[in-house]
Amino acid sequence: MPAALVNVPAKAKRGAVIEIKTLMSHVMEPGYRHTAAGEVVPRDIITSFTCRFNGAEIFRADLFPAIAANPFLSFFTTASESGRFEFEWIGDNGFVATASAAIIVE
Repeated sequence: MPAALVNVPAKAKRGAVIEIKTLMSHVMEPGYRHTAAGEVVPRDIITSFTCRFNGAEIFRADLFPAIAANPFLSFFTTASESGRFEFEWIGDNGFVATASAAIIVE
């Protein structure tokens, strides 16, 4: 079962630049390897990551086979109001994982 770790400050001052960190535990298969019988091992990667704040998309990344098996993403945003971050990872073979975190802006 995939596990998501997200690190969002619990509180921030209005206008402050904050760092958000995410880590998704996911077994990756780039699709370039072959079995002993010579068959291609099917690709199984996370293909996209999206972060929304109070429903508005604030960060998106398209991921490719060269990304690590457990992708770590770090990005910055400005704390403008209290609310909730929603994180979504989408991948091959129907993979979808979500997480969320709240922040209080003072």
